[in-house]
Amino acid sequence: MKNDVTRFVYVTFIRTTPDRLWSALTTPTFVKQFWFGMTIETEWKAGSPWKLLFPDGRVADTGEIAAFDPPTRFVIKWRNEWKPELKAEGFSHCTFELEPFDDVVKLSVTHEIEIADSKLIQAVSGGWPQILSNLKSLLETGEAPLKSSVGKH
Repeated sequence: MKNDVTRFVYVTFIRTTPDRLWSALTTPTFVKQFWFGMTIETEWKAGSPWKLLFPDGRVADTGEIAAFDPPTRFVIKWRNEWKPELKAEGFSHCTFELEPFDDVVKLSVTHEIEIADSKLIQAVSGGWPQILSNLKSLLETGEAPLKSSVGKH
């Protein structure tokens, strides 16, 4: 990789099965529960357009499914649509990797862009821990503890 890549990596271990975690990440009604009411629209296959919508219907992010390998890995080509300075950076890539680990699943999320000191990656580095903590709690306890929207903290 080039030196002008900015990357954020988040790894967590979730007490669930790979199939259940995969379903949680790719089922719009489940996504809405841990992603602060956001809605994902896509057909979940390589080449399909992808869109993330705010609860009020405004478009937050767009892109396409770059790779889709159930139930172990998918990659989203991702562009922010609601903050001009982030949209100007263009497309990033976000990779989700699921790996069985004893009786849990290791989830790794890598969000990267070929720009040095990316403002987008700085922004998502605050959001991903909140979103993925909610996902882990929801799968393990049935409740997502964080109710505020990403970016308020």
